[in-house]
This record gives sequence, structure tokens and C-alpha cells, in this order.
Amino acid sequence: MAKPIPLELPPRDPRTELRTRLESAPVEHAEALLAAYEVLQGLHDKGVLETLRGVIGSSEQTLKMIVDAAKTPEAIRAMRNFVILAKLSAAIDPELLAGMAKAMPESLAKAQEPLSLLQLLKKLRSEDSRRALTALTCALEFVGKTFNSEK
Repeated sequence: MAKPIPLELPPRDPRTELRTRLESAPVEHAEALLAAYEVLQGLHDKGVLETLRGVIGSSEQTLKMIVDAAKTPEAIRAMRNFVILAKLSAAIDPELLAGMAKAMPESLAKAQEPLSLLQLLKKLRSEDSRRALTALTCALEFVGKTFNSEK
């Protein structure tokens, strides 16, 4: 009959493994460590670390103040509005928004000299102006419907 082969593994010490990794880390990650030291020194020079230490030391008071401020109706409305604005910005095509952002400074610069009524009517006849007016009119109509439904 066959005899089982005894398997004796040496006991594993996680501290030894961690110590070995820690000892080799400065050599393997020297450039990253130097960059981290520079960032820490910059934070220290600007007083950010002292501020963080103070916040951590008074974390219970700070947390209580934040919770009290967040419980106000204004803060709740602001958070809801922020979520709605985030959804709105996600729904807008980035190319359309970029075009609007590019057109705004140019349009505001042109608005410094007001057009005559006849020039204004000519501009309104263009297809692009009518397209923008359609979008604006539809948005205003929807806002009006929203006001009406709240009654």
C-alpha cells in the first residue's frame, strides 16, 4: 500500500511579506515617491495640511455643521436642482453646446451696436434665426405648461 507523502509548508507570516515589499518599495517607486514628497511639501507650504489636521481634529463638529446646513430646505432644493441640471447637461449634444458657447461672445460683441428694426426683421427671416426662435418658443411653451399644471 502507498504511503501518503507528508506536505509540510512553512508557516506564512504576512508581516514578513509586507516588510519585504516595504523595503523594496523605495527602489522600485523612487520617482513616484519623490513626486509625492514634492506634493506633500507644497501642501505643507500652503498650509493645507494644517487645515486638514484641524478639520480631522474637529471632525464631529464639522460633520454636525455640514449635516445641519444640508438639512435646510434651501440646501435640499439646491441639491435637487443640481441633479436636474446634471441630467439636462447630459441630454444636450456636446457639439450643440460647443457651438452655442462659441457663438455667445461673438453675438454679445455684435449686440453692442443695436440693429434697426428693418435689419432685425431681415435677420429674423433667415433659416438659422427661425430655427433658434423655434427652439426658444417650444421651451417657453413647455415652461408655460409647467406653470399651468402646478395650479
